[in-house]
Amino acid sequence: MTRTPPTTVTRVRLWRWRRNPLRRHSDVVEAWIVLAGWLLALAAGVVAGLLAVQTSESAFAARQARVHPVTAVLADGSARMPATGSGYDDGRVWAGVRWTDADGSVHTDRAKVVPGFSAGSRVTVWTNQAHQVVPAPVTGTAADLQSALTGALVAPAAAAAVWGAGWLVRNRLIRRRMAEWDAEWKQIGPRWGNLSGGRG
Repeated sequence: MTRTPPTTVTRVRLWRWRRNPLRRHSDVVEAWIVLAGWLLALAAGVVAGLLAVQTSESAFAARQARVHPVTAVLADGSARMPATGSGYDDGRVWAGVRWTDADGSVHTDRAKVVPGFSAGSRVTVWTNQAHQVVPAPVTGTAADLQSALTGALVAPAAAAAVWGAGWLVRNRLIRRRMAEWDAEWKQIGPRWGNLSGGRG
């Protein structure tokens, strides 16, 4: 009994870019779609990441322009109590504060301060245009880090969206090519069978 040697399949890289009798026009179009998809995905990721960084930096700068620090006085002794958080907070406690604007008007609110201060102690709080205490704006290294992280998250998402669109176009092209092959085989298949039968 003669054993048939196993058939080895040789993969030809970049065959769609090389001239060969089996290459069709749709193969060339598919190759260009794949190349354009990767290039557009890379460009979209870079552009989207940079835009996200600029947008975050602008948002941080705009918020910093809307708030300003004031020196306030603790109105009660709540800050003397130790923090009893769950481990997810920053260790500060809520306390009543009072401050006076440049025009002499007095304002009161509650702010988170470091525990251990007694009533009458001076602390720095951030207020908005409505004279309300707000969280301190993100500035410096923290702002740069958050902007960079935003860009790092947006860039791959944008690249994936563009690549996915290219994949859909390529998949549609493949289905169209398979339909063309099926139609051609319906025409050639019967004649091929007749030729094979005639040889027998």
